Amino acid sequence: MTARNAIAWMIMNKSPVKFSTVATAFSRAVIPVLLVVGSLAQSVSAESLLLSNAVVHTISGATLTAGSVLVKDGKIEAVGAQLTAPGVKVIDLQGQHLYPGLIALNSALGLSEIEAVRSTQDTTESGEGYQPDVQSWIAVNPDSEIIPVTRANGITHTEPAPQGGVVAGLSGLIAFDGWTVEQMTVKHPGALHVYWPSMELDTRPKEKFKDESKFKSLEDQAKERQSKLKALDDFFLEARAYAKARTAGNCELNPPWEAMLPVVRGEIPVAVHAHDLRQIKAAVKWAQTNDYKIILEGGRDAWQVADLLAARQIPVVYEATWAPPGRDSDPYEVNFRAPEVLRKAGVKVVFSNGSDSFNTAMAKNLPYAAAQSVAFGLPESDALKGLTLYPAQLLGVAEKLGSIEAGKEATFFVADGSILDIRANVKRMWIAGKEVSLASRHTRFYEKYKNRPLPN
Repeated sequence: MTARNAIAWMIMNKSPVKFSTVATAFSRAVIPVLLVVGSLAQSVSAESLLLSNAVVHTISGATLTAGSVLVKDGKIEAVGAQLTAPGVKVIDLQGQHLYPGLIALNSALGLSEIEAVRSTQDTTESGEGYQPDVQSWIAVNPDSEIIPVTRANGITHTEPAPQGGVVAGLSGLIAFDGWTVEQMTVKHPGALHVYWPSMELDTRPKEKFKDESKFKSLEDQAKERQSKLKALDDFFLEARAYAKARTAGNCELNPPWEAMLPVVRGEIPVAVHAHDLRQIKAAVKWAQTNDYKIILEGGRDAWQVADLLAARQIPVVYEATWAPPGRDSDPYEVNFRAPEVLRKAGVKVVFSNGSDSFNTAMAKNLPYAAAQSVAFGLPESDALKGLTLYPAQLLGVAEKLGSIEAGKEATFFVADGSILDIRANVKRMWIAGKEVSLASRHTRFYEKYKNRPLPN
């Protein structure tokens, strides 16, 4: 049965099916063709050029105050001072700043448009709590109005994170350029997203509950937590058992378990979403016991166990910069200082605005989360790495993204000041060697209303 017929049969027979299942069937028939067309279109559009006289923030090395970058066939051919390339188009940047494209991990960009309109929300898959076969990048809307607004502040890539349940599914890396999701997808899968069960304690006495039937003793709460953690353990144990059976050829193909294979084999990390200290400690112990490679996402209380995270080489995708302190006893700036506490201990810190729908429209402000930590002690070089190189390393694409180096993809942008300064403006941008537009809903409205008739 072809993919097209299979999808039609499921719809006609009202067969329950996830969007990820339909998309997988569709991709087997259509995506290979679209990928070829997309790659041809991008290679044709990429041009050879020499960017000169710029402050080049290489990220991986020294900053060049009067640097040049030579681009050919969508890749960086050379980086240095006063490069020459006869016959190549030269763009004099006149001392402006050149940065590699920023990468927004753990976001809802492309999955959420208007928080109050349910039909524009595709962040969460309905169904059971364990859905490893959900593929979030497939649901990205290439025509989202939020993407151009975000791109206009230097962000070239994002990782749309699936939500819902405990094991929410797989994420991929998306570039902000392309007509279709297939053209935009840079890597998939990137990580498996696990939302760690809540471990907070409710210490209120029974008489404080309006509905006393909802009261749970501390012992009952402990049993409930253990039950949730055991269910998570059992899920991963079954995934490992399936992987062994598949290797031996002793089982039939099962899509959910098939999605777990790259995780079990250690090919992609597990992104554990946790804020509370108890959650973080439990997740670290779980990863150590089972030899899982994890990334901590959220990480509000991560600074309290910075040495532990450093010893286990667990990076943190920190999204609590603008969150209120977790405890009444914490100082107001505790979340501003947390990235520097983690860095001093030896932890890689990546900045994120989070994947909730409310923050999607604010994703453009990602550089300022890093800037706030710089104001409270984090070195600027580490802040920039937390926006570029470290995210690329976490998703396994550092060989082509995250810094300005020879051999890497020509993805960068020009700003008239430091990107960590809210007063700076992004002037031009290239993705894979092709210049992309910085026009957005904001610029269209500006052009429309700046010429409005004056009142009589």
